[in-house]
Amino acid sequence: AGHGDFGFVYERPTALGGRESRAEAIGFMRVADGPDRVLAAVREQLKLGASQIKLMAGGGAASLYDPLSTVQFTSAELRAAVQAASDYGTYVSTHVYNVTGIRRAVEAGVKSIEHGHLADEPTIALLAEREVWLSMQPFAEHDHSFLSADSAAKNQQICAATAQVYQWAKQHGVKLGWGTDLLFAPERNGLQSEMVARLGEYFSNVEALKMVTSGNAELLRMAGERDPYGSARLGQITVGAWADVVLVNGDPIADLGVLADAGTGVAAVVKDGVVVKNALG
Repeated sequence: AGHGDFGFVYERPTALGGRESRAEAIGFMRVADGPDRVLAAVREQLKLGASQIKLMAGGGAASLYDPLSTVQFTSAELRAAVQAASDYGTYVSTHVYNVTGIRRAVEAGVKSIEHGHLADEPTIALLAEREVWLSMQPFAEHDHSFLSADSAAKNQQICAATAQVYQWAKQHGVKLGWGTDLLFAPERNGLQSEMVARLGEYFSNVEALKMVTSGNAELLRMAGERDPYGSARLGQITVGAWADVVLVNGDPIADLGVLADAGTGVAAVVKDGVVVKNALG
């Protein structure tokens, strides 16, 4: 019944003798109840090549059966995941919004909180103290569409808390990552660029640019030996680094809005030394 459980109520869980849900069968996610199953599931994902492990440690807007206030892994389950990931040289992140879930994850050794919009200030201060990352999103209600009124209400609650949590994070010096959480809707990919520009509502342009480039790169490098970029020094333009460069049509330090439309704002993209987009003529 956790956020990552896409099985329906009429499907018996594997822990109770049922078959895998369709989502599990295609490898989209894994439901794991109890420390032993969590340990096995994490090891399975690492065996399949995962660079990091993500657990769903609290309720979510899109899922059908879990209020945002719910906490979905015990401390023992979280520690089992952290131990297995650590033994493999990498780390665990957690989808979680609420205070109880965030604090339980931090105490278990999780290194990155994904979302965290419903945190209070003492919990944000704890992230800074423990050097745990907050990978948050500048959500607006129109970013996602939901079929159920319950999910829409949860989304509204999340979006309303964004500004305050960002403010606390800045005050306490929390390490901030950035993402969009845009899934399953490729026609909405343009929103990713809009959400980069939207960071300007909460941060200076330089702070925002650092977050989405070198900041995210630092977070990803915590995968250690599992880091798929290896010695590439992602997020840097230095001798020996991969030639991954985005050429912007304008000055994002002066106007972050030039990044809002990737079609017009990004003039050229170089990936590993190869030009994959060139609108310069």
